[in-house]
Order: sequence, then C-alpha cells, then structure tokens
Amino acid sequence: MQTLLLTGPGGAGTTTVAAAAAVRAARAGQRVALVTGQEPPPGVAGPDGVEVVRADARAGLERLWTRWGAELAVTAPDLTLPPATSLAPLPGTPELALLAALGRAADGDPDLVVLDAGPLEAATALVALPGALRWWLEQALPTRLRMLSAVRTAAVRAGTLRRGPADVALAAVPELETWLDRLHLADPSATEIRVVAVPRPGAAAALRRATTALAVHGQSPAGVLARVLPEPPADAGVWWHARAAEQESALADLAAVAGVVTVPESAEAPRDTAALAALLPDPPDPPGPAGGPAPAPPAPERVEGGWRLTLPLPFAERADVGLTRWEDDLVLTAAGTRRSLRLDALLRRCVVTSGSLADPATAGARLEVGFAADPQQWPADLLAAQQTDAADEGGTA
Repeated sequence: MQTLLLTGPGGAGTTTVAAAAAVRAARAGQRVALVTGQEPPPGVAGPDGVEVVRADARAGLERLWTRWGAELAVTAPDLTLPPATSLAPLPGTPELALLAALGRAADGDPDLVVLDAGPLEAATALVALPGALRWWLEQALPTRLRMLSAVRTAAVRAGTLRRGPADVALAAVPELETWLDRLHLADPSATEIRVVAVPRPGAAAALRRATTALAVHGQSPAGVLARVLPEPPADAGVWWHARAAEQESALADLAAVAGVVTVPESAEAPRDTAALAALLPDPPDPPGPAGGPAPAPPAPERVEGGWRLTLPLPFAERADVGLTRWEDDLVLTAAGTRRSLRLDALLRRCVVTSGSLADPATAGARLEVGFAADPQQWPADLLAAQQTDAADEGGTA
C-alpha cells in the first residue's frame, strides 16, 4: 500500500487537492481510499470508486472508551468511570484519530491511500507519532517487564490470579503494536509527501522549516502543489499585476526548496468529480503501489579516531538544533520537533566526541556526529587494534 500525504497551511485548499488526487488515481484504475478529518467535496465517494474514511476524534475516543472502559469497570468496580459521552479529548487526539482512520483504510488493502494531513505542523506531528508511540511503549514496557507481564497473563488465564486494571492495559499493547507496524509514514518508500501552498510572502520560509522538521524523522517533501492565480482578465488592473508579481517571486522562492507544480485557482469550488479530476494538471500523477526498498538508515563511516554519523537536516539553523545522548539513543531536536534514534550495535559501544552542523541554512545542511570507542565497553585487544588502525590512517594522511 502506498500513501500520498498532503499537507499545507489553512486556506491553501489541501482537502480539495487531496480529493482531486484520490479521484484521479481511482479513474486511473487504482483502488483508492481518502482519509480526512474534514468534509470532502461532494461526489468523491461515488462512481469513481474512492472510499472515504473520516477521522472523527470525538467519535473515535468514544468508541475506544466503550470497548476498553467496560473492561476497566469490571476489573476495578470501586472506580467510578465517566461514560463515553462525557469524555474530554486530550491534546493530540486529532492526530491519533487520523492514524486510526489510516489503519481502518489499510484494512481494505487499497493500492493508494490519500491522506489529508492538515496544516504543516500537524502533518509533522502525524509523521512523528508512530515512532513516538513505539518509543514510549519501549520505555514503559522494557523486555524485563514484558517477561513479567507474560507470566502474569498466564497466571490470570490459569485462574491463579485475579484480572486487574493492569491486565487490561497490557492486553491492549499487542494490538497497538500490530496497528503501529502497519503505519509507515516516516518511510519515504511507502509514503510520499506533497505540500499544498499559496505562493505568498513567507510560504517558502514555512516550507523550509517543515522540510527540516520532516528530515528529523527521515522524511522530505516530494514537491509543492502551488495554488496560483488563473489567467489574468483583459481588464486586469494594478492590483492584479502587483499580486501576480508577488506570486512569481514567491514561486521562485518555493522552487528553491522543492519542485513546484502549479494548480490554478478557480472562481468556485469543484462541484463534482469531473471538476475535481480537472483541478490537477499532468503531471503530477499520484504515486503507484509501493514496491521499492525502504531507504537504508544513516550508517556510520570510519574516520580518523573513530566513526562519523551524518544526519541530513536541510535548511536547519545552528541555533535551532539540539543533540543529546541517552543510553542507546541519540536524541535529535530541530525545527520544533524531536526524535530518538536507536544507535546500531557498533555506536552503542562508543562515546559521542563531537557534533556540528555543516552548511547550515542550505539544502545540504547536515548534522555530523563523531564517535570514539568507549574503553569500558571494548575488549582490550579490539581497542588496541582500533587505535592502531586510527594511527595508521593518520600517518598515511
């Protein structure tokens, strides 16, 4: 299953463009699902064969609580639980609802899911959310606790232990992990991201920051769909020409960040699927079914004195980048988002010796992190060999 994720600032027409991409793909013979938290344009879920999956945060929370709240009530009879209709959604619930809707869409095994991800900040949070949930599960349930929970579950099934609220929570974990394993928003080979933008001052700056934020999670925009003015009328006045000049300047700035395809504005919203299909020009065509290999994660390269890990961070600014080491993880912060990257077996036995941002504020900006062997974790003979190799490299240089 391939996912086409569309995002853009409010008012850019992301929902309309997402519906247009879904209709075009369906007319090309693909089995398509459109996932959105908004009301789609009329006629999308019609003869063109697009399945519309709505993400409703409130309704989704109520369904979840109806299922698991009933089990909690049985295991904790002294605890007064509110009914589903009295729940107040937590911050982040809309993103969770979109993930749940994406999972429901995947159940139908479509060729393509078009995901209307909302504003740029929300889309970045959505891309980061599966990885963040997995990280929290690892912290809350490390291997030793999972072994204990398996013993407890067996005791409950054997009738030697009474089922409690903790068992209800533990029972939900495998289902959650199975659900997360089906979501590949941070994998560029499975999810393609396109940004819908209105070419106005500030649009390129927002795109650069979004590009940095997505790069933290291993993603990048595949292109920009720019909503532009239609052909000028014969009596176009000073305002029109000034706005057109501003647009051309903004388009040039956007093109310096990512490839741009223009989508002309119209005087009215598309009324049917034919108008939607005509909204997008040729190209771009929606991506086809996934099939290519996932890109390899950043790998360390041997350098004098140790190893270097390079993490692409296009357009990142030095003051906006943070880096820490916590146990086996490298924690990267940039453009308002954070990711915990699990180090490979080699780098886990090393200490971080340096970190620098090369070519900041450019498309080639990258974070270069230096590592050296940790004497406490390397056998003496291997450490001596590593130091000898490093000295030889320094001598030949």
